[in-house]
Amino acid sequence: MRYSKQLLSASTDGRAILVQATDITSSPTLIHEAHATALDLVTMYVTNNATVDVALTVGFGGTTDPNDLIRATVPARAGLALVCWKQPIRNSLDVVAAASVANVLSIIGSVDRISP
Repeated sequence: MRYSKQLLSASTDGRAILVQATDITSSPTLIHEAHATALDLVTMYVTNNATVDVALTVGFGGTTDPNDLIRATVPARAGLALVCWKQPIRNSLDVVAAASVANVLSIIGSVDRISP
């Protein structure tokens, strides 16, 4: 078994991913595409740069409500809030996000990849 640390696949050089989407089902913001065969353990944090609280919806492997969704209210300018810690995913499934307000939430994180 081999372990490696990875960036979220939609991140450029580890930078934050701006959640531009407001609809989780039609055109969500891509956060990470899981590896086809390895197990990805995804850790994500979110920050809210708005002056009001914003609702975040994360689709983890799909967008079926409620099975695939993680929902959270992100307080205004409160720093980083944990979204998920080492949540497993694989088989090229996507992690996507949408917010109640576009372009104010930023997601950072990493992936612990376990390969056979």
